[in-house]
Amino acid sequence: MVFSSSPSFVNLILALMLHPNGPMYYKGVYHLFYQHNPEAATFGDRIVWGHSVSYDLINWIHLNNAIEPSGPYDNNSCWSGSATIIPGKEQPVILYTGIDDKKHQVQNLAMPRNLSDPFLREWIKHPQNPVMSPPSGVEVNNFRDPSTAWQGKDGKWRVVIGAQNGDEGKTILYQSEDFVNWKVDPNPFYASDNTGVCECPDFFPVNISGSKNGVDTSVQNPSVRHVLKISYLRKQHDYYFLGKYVSDQENFIPDVRFTGTSSDLRYDYGKFYASKSFFDYAKNRRILWGWVNESDSTQDDIEKGWAGLQSIPRQVWLDKSGKRLVQWPIEEVEKLRDKHISIMGEKLVYGSNLEVSGITASQADVEVLFELPELQSAEFLDPDGVDPQLLCSQEDASRSGIIGPFGLLALASKDLKEHTAIFFKIYRAPNRYVGLMCNDQRRSSFRHDLDKTAYGTIFDIDPNLKNISLRSLIDHSIIESFGDEGRVCITSRVYPSLAIDKDAHLYAFNNGSQSVVVSKLNAWSMKQAEIGREGNISYT
Repeated sequence: MVFSSSPSFVNLILALMLHPNGPMYYKGVYHLFYQHNPEAATFGDRIVWGHSVSYDLINWIHLNNAIEPSGPYDNNSCWSGSATIIPGKEQPVILYTGIDDKKHQVQNLAMPRNLSDPFLREWIKHPQNPVMSPPSGVEVNNFRDPSTAWQGKDGKWRVVIGAQNGDEGKTILYQSEDFVNWKVDPNPFYASDNTGVCECPDFFPVNISGSKNGVDTSVQNPSVRHVLKISYLRKQHDYYFLGKYVSDQENFIPDVRFTGTSSDLRYDYGKFYASKSFFDYAKNRRILWGWVNESDSTQDDIEKGWAGLQSIPRQVWLDKSGKRLVQWPIEEVEKLRDKHISIMGEKLVYGSNLEVSGITASQADVEVLFELPELQSAEFLDPDGVDPQLLCSQEDASRSGIIGPFGLLALASKDLKEHTAIFFKIYRAPNRYVGLMCNDQRRSSFRHDLDKTAYGTIFDIDPNLKNISLRSLIDHSIIESFGDEGRVCITSRVYPSLAIDKDAHLYAFNNGSQSVVVSKLNAWSMKQAEIGREGNISYT
């Protein structure tokens, strides 16, 4: 994602952009590959790997496609995969899914032609491809998306691949001594019943200290726990599991099992799928990207000539509670901040709308800290069995509660007939307090044939909580919101018909009977990132 009228470097590609693939840092350059149909803004029969590079994760250079169909092992498309950097040699390698001449899904290996080229412009495919084919107990058309590999204490490489057998979803573990000859483990690394295929698995360690520092994917010691992320195709959401990696048994033991309910942990409770992380050696952090698809119609995509974009890269680490991950936009996004306004100590009584003026509201970064009343006054809610997405559609931003709804009205028309509401409500629950965070798109546009789902999630809050934070990155048709310092995230795609460019407005609001205070609000207009093809960089 970049800040422009077409909110991504997708506007440079003018076609379909899908899953982020193989992100990495190499010789001072960040690389992002992605599933891409260069022929149309819809899915097709010849998916390739697009390739863009950056020195700062914000300004991007688009290169020629990195991997295209060329042999019997991938002549029907090159689907998702991951990059691994072999230590010692400092050699990047890519494992990716090919759709072969039988339309089976197989795993292939590619290497850079020239390791001295920091842009890694050309890739060659290994002569032994495919290096992995669907094993017994795996459907030939549901065996895909190899993860970044990690190295065990025995020196062997491990990788997990998403798969399906009947209604069982699973990740399959492979091992190799040389990254070419791979042996399958007969036992699933992780399996879930009644879920269908597990797509785009991602497996990585996180520090248990609560430090924001990331660790290399191969780290295994008592100072880390592990995260397994699975993209469940049926749900169209990314779920993650915290747990223990028992390396001598090649087994991942999650703290909790997948339930298919709102209690399952997700990176993002809105539009965010097929995500991929990597360890950034340059700044010692783990960075996460997610694919954000469209909410308009296929015909709309065809007419505008592009579809799909990537989220702002997020730094990810383990919360001090050890119970969930925290995500926050990378610090480099602040380079795009321009005109700034600040509001301090504004009390929002019931029914208040406070306009955040003096910035470009259609392309903005806003951080706000709300001071809360005493939590004991909150209304009661037993969150067990409650669907927060349904609750957000019932308890909309205009419906009065006690503590909340309060938050932001983004991409709003002057008369508020169009707006996207990002808001909180606070509740007393049995033995604890909980927050409801919502992103309500139902009034986001007068246009029809749009997905205007109200997204939401419920999260535990500190009983001594005095303030709650909200940060929203607003970019014409995408809003990425980070609540409670990044412990809960919701991304949405909206297409206003009135609140466009200079006609877009931004408000802080409170429709709860208890007043809240905007103790601190900072908002910035955002400049456009520099995007272009190699040798022809321009502002888009």
